[in-house]
Amino acid sequence: MKMVKSIRQMRKWAEGQRRRGATIGFVPTMGALHEGHLSLMRTARKRCDAVVVSIFVNPAQFGPNEDYTRYPRDPRGDSALCRSEKVDVLFMPTAGAIYPEGHKTQILVGRIGEVLEGTFRPGHFSGVATVVDKLFQIVHPDVAFFGQKDYQQTVVIKQMARDLNLPVKIVVCPTVREPDGLAMSSRNRYLSAVERNASRALFKALKKGRERIQQGEREAAAVRDAMVASIQEQPLARIDYAAIADPVTLREVARIEGPVVLLLAVWIGGTRLIDNLRVRS
Repeated sequence: MKMVKSIRQMRKWAEGQRRRGATIGFVPTMGALHEGHLSLMRTARKRCDAVVVSIFVNPAQFGPNEDYTRYPRDPRGDSALCRSEKVDVLFMPTAGAIYPEGHKTQILVGRIGEVLEGTFRPGHFSGVATVVDKLFQIVHPDVAFFGQKDYQQTVVIKQMARDLNLPVKIVVCPTVREPDGLAMSSRNRYLSAVERNASRALFKALKKGRERIQQGEREAAAVRDAMVASIQEQPLARIDYAAIADPVTLREVARIEGPVVLLLAVWIGGTRLIDNLRVRS
């Protein structure tokens, strides 16, 4: 496995791959890797000739009171995991390389980045879109792999790729869960043993919403109320939002008349977790 920090070196490697006709699969991450990330790498390995993983904790997507400085970092452990998955290149640029002095340009993604997560984390998706576009310009992947756990992020990135005519295929892979249903996330490392047990409330609520829809409920408010009531059974939980939305536009629906996505953002103690579930009525 080749470890690269320089943008120039990363571009040179990618250009060499393209000259020989190799397809490049790309898995952008913020590190603190877990089985969810590894599943993306394995999918990329199956579908592409060469696999690049990036690790970059992007300051532009964190708000002023968020966890940028304490976000979990484990470069040595992450490197070992990437090597075990036969990654070709591990790209670990510095913040100064990605955002050199005087950097001003940002990508604005419009309404789709202002609802749900965007309501509670203003500017978050502008930071996400900007760094992902920059990484695409450096790595020049043919295919990029993202996890469904960050559902709104995948919708934003698909829109950005379409709107900017980026020559990269976006592949969204299923959420990887713990045996009790908790969606794997780097932030799960923040949870105490008691909070970890309480975090099961998210998937339980999503399943409750799915169950109501499958039983014939078509009023989104009733499904949302069932999800909220389920979460409120857990005293450590505090809800930012519970929503039933169109899976493509992320507009919240009043009537469930086709596929929908159930979305949650919930604080468990001092840790904010998100999760989602796509459901067909």
